[in-house]
Amino acid sequence: MTRPSRPRALAAVVTATAFALLPAVPAQADAIRAQEWGRQALHTDEAWRTTKGEGITVAVLDTGVDGSHPDLEGQVLSGKDFIGFGATRGDASWALHGTAMAGIIAGHGHGPDRGDGVLGVAPEAKILPGRVILESTDPSRGKARESRGTALADGIRWATDQGADVINLSLGDDSKSAHPDPSEDSAVQYALGKGVSVVASAGNSGDKGDRPSYPAAYPGVIAVTAVDRYGTHASFSTRRWYATVSAPGVDIVVANPDQHYYMEWGTSAAAAFVSGAVALVRAAHPGLSPAQIKKLLADTARDAPEGGRDDARGHGTADPAAAIEAGAELRPEGAAEKPSRSGYRGQYFGPGPAPARDDDGPAAWLAPAAGGAGVVLLAVAVVLWRTRTTSGTGPGAPATPGTGLPGFPGRR
Repeated sequence: MTRPSRPRALAAVVTATAFALLPAVPAQADAIRAQEWGRQALHTDEAWRTTKGEGITVAVLDTGVDGSHPDLEGQVLSGKDFIGFGATRGDASWALHGTAMAGIIAGHGHGPDRGDGVLGVAPEAKILPGRVILESTDPSRGKARESRGTALADGIRWATDQGADVINLSLGDDSKSAHPDPSEDSAVQYALGKGVSVVASAGNSGDKGDRPSYPAAYPGVIAVTAVDRYGTHASFSTRRWYATVSAPGVDIVVANPDQHYYMEWGTSAAAAFVSGAVALVRAAHPGLSPAQIKKLLADTARDAPEGGRDDARGHGTADPAAAIEAGAELRPEGAAEKPSRSGYRGQYFGPGPAPARDDDGPAAWLAPAAGGAGVVLLAVAVVLWRTRTTSGTGPGAPATPGTGLPGFPGRR
């Protein structure tokens, strides 16, 4: 059978957004904090001793974000709509999933002392919204499938050029016809090359064949699988080679434009938690590259599977506090190594010149020879020092990709 065109594939992705439109019983606002087990599982309180994400911008490429929500007010920057039609503010099918993800990442709560509502992983980070998909209940989704197949790739490049530090992709295509798209892959590499970390959901096909999902499977992406409150792999979470780390994805409290709160599940939520974690790490260590941050998350993950990694949970559950602590030992890629502050304390670098003698014996010619050797050694040392300070090194290497679902934002 002929492989469907990219717009067609995106349609499958968009359909997956349905979970954002099927809310469970609304959670009471005054009981939200008690139900936010996901944030507690990431040890955010410990990470907040260092930073809460101030100065970091997280692009949420999704169904749109309601910046007027009490939990997000003042945190959401001006965004861009890459679809251009469909539901608008106030409609039942507008910005449900995107608002939920933004709350997980950077919600700051509201009310007295901000004690009510959703508190995100990086409450001082800014959200840059880009609408690249429509909710599954949006009557215009069919039209978007056929005419907006490049929205995700365009959104990734746009977010990068707008100065995003992290791009959250709680979406993806894990349909039977899912396949890599050159324009999306190129956009992801463009972002990574500009120093932007890309986080995506691994997919929700764990109970449907563990089909690979894109963009999670693109090289360099931090792909996130889901676990429950006991750290157990969620049955719906896709098991694939590209899994980097895991994060909470079951019974997650999310904010909604209708001013109510809902419980949702999916690797979309898991990806949002990790995007918040990356925001904290970047705020603490702004010079680290996407590859270094990805490796840092993998190296410091908690509850690592036997052998250090598996397809279900990657390297374990993301731990931003541990990553921040370990990141202090890393140097930004390309940064010069600092020369020793103490320097050489001897009179000469090397043996130095021999004392002068009055006779013409061996010592007479050994003196200049020794002095010449000292000069040579000094010259070699200078060359080596200059080489080392200009070359620089940096730990970490591009890691495997991860996937999210550009419309599959999880399920509720």
